[in-house]
Amino acid sequence: MPELPEVEVVRAGVEPAVTGAVIAGVEVFEERSLRRHDRALGPFGDLLQGTRILAAVRRGKFLWLPLETGRALVVHLGMSGQVLLRSPGTDADRQLRIRLALDHPDHGELWLNFVDQRIFGGMAVDVLAPTRDGLPAGFSGRSSGPWSGLIPSQVAHIARDPIDVSFSAPSFLAALARKKTGVKRALLDQTLISGIGNIYADEALFAARLHYEQPASSLSPAKARALLAAVRSILNRALAEGGTSFDAQYVNVNGQSGYFSHSLAVYGQQGKPCPVCGTPVVREQFMNRSSHLCPRCQRLA
Repeated sequence: MPELPEVEVVRAGVEPAVTGAVIAGVEVFEERSLRRHDRALGPFGDLLQGTRILAAVRRGKFLWLPLETGRALVVHLGMSGQVLLRSPGTDADRQLRIRLALDHPDHGELWLNFVDQRIFGGMAVDVLAPTRDGLPAGFSGRSSGPWSGLIPSQVAHIARDPIDVSFSAPSFLAALARKKTGVKRALLDQTLISGIGNIYADEALFAARLHYEQPASSLSPAKARALLAAVRSILNRALAEGGTSFDAQYVNVNGQSGYFSHSLAVYGQQGKPCPVCGTPVVREQFMNRSSHLCPRCQRLA
């Protein structure tokens, strides 16, 4: 599933193409891709037709496009969703679910295609509400506007992510110290800290030399700070390398793969030597997924 770096790569890619563009047409090829859309607001296409997009914003794994109507188009990539920019008239992408025809004042006409093999992601028009802390709702490369302090209702429960300028490290560390669960469960809790999934949790825990089942409340303040620093470092490195691609399901808006997979220390590296001590990396069952770790460097205390 795309995590923060992958979604940020998509956001940064679409931002110059969609900001200021008018949605000239909407085609829905798969109704299941609208499962998150509240039909009480009105038909999906009618709410978008003729509307101008003001920005592209992200919090954690969620991406949304504020609209001049005071609402937002929320994009959730799910497990395999892709947002691709295409020239009008190009052949349809496989698993094309939704297409928006855009008219941009500088770039002219283009298509924004939402492609999704497994149909776990989708699009929805959503209402916006002020953030609880009065700060910008998420990250955008554009200057702030009336939309910047507003967040879609579908995203309001999601905590700020660790590379958000408004993220509060003291608040997060205090909440982490109260968690009785294993530290990996805490990192995956999107109401505590957002944007981290299985890949980057495993990589950050390895960098901090922590076992995934180590109780979060047992971490010393120094160890908790080191973990947060590792999370931020891993996410920023992944961003610099375009995210992590294992197959064709994650690509940027131009259809290109990220290459952070070549920098992974433990995730997907089971059987290979630990880059620190040489012990074979192991893969263990964790919830409904897996955890990857070095059994020597990451001992449960």
